[in-house]
Amino acid sequence: MSEPLSEPALRKEQDRKDAAIRRASLHKAVPDAGAELAAHVMNSSVEVGLQDGPKTVSVFWSMGSEIDTQPLLQALHGAGHATALPVVAAKAQPLVFRAWAPGDALVDGGFGTSIPSPDAPTVVPDVLFVPLLAFDDDGYRLGYGGGFYDRTLEKLRRAAGDVRAIGVAFSGQRVDTVPRGPYDQPLDGVAMENGLIRFDAKGVS
Repeated sequence: MSEPLSEPALRKEQDRKDAAIRRASLHKAVPDAGAELAAHVMNSSVEVGLQDGPKTVSVFWSMGSEIDTQPLLQALHGAGHATALPVVAAKAQPLVFRAWAPGDALVDGGFGTSIPSPDAPTVVPDVLFVPLLAFDDDGYRLGYGGGFYDRTLEKLRRAAGDVRAIGVAFSGQRVDTVPRGPYDQPLDGVAMENGLIRFDAKGVS
């Protein structure tokens, strides 16, 4: 029998439920958000870390009410960047990344996810576009509770400090404060349908 959740954990679970409902309504209200997001990212190469030649970029394959990332994948590939998708290797472990380009086959990754073939090469991204349920002006995100991206970013930043993590969200997913713990990793920015927010040591810029 599992132990009951602590009060902070219960609050975080309720925040996730509330944020998921809010995102679902935004998904219906802004049908062209994916294309607009892609345009803003490609016009903000320095802010998202895509300057100085081709990069290896991880973009999650969106599902449910997540903002559509296919236009972003198409735009990055068209600009000469090497694209990849994240793959869950095991519970409580960092993600791995497999090379993928528009037109390549996808396979069922479980839990509604689509991932590259197991034969696809494993790569290390320079820039990660990260899903979220909510974000705040300190650069913290409310994720889905598995801790995969926090573990991944901690590992990548320890190995290569210049890796960039950009949240992907509707602008309406911005909240005053996201609950955070000691192992939560901050974002470097958030790309939205109406622009891009970059975080620095003083907050939003």
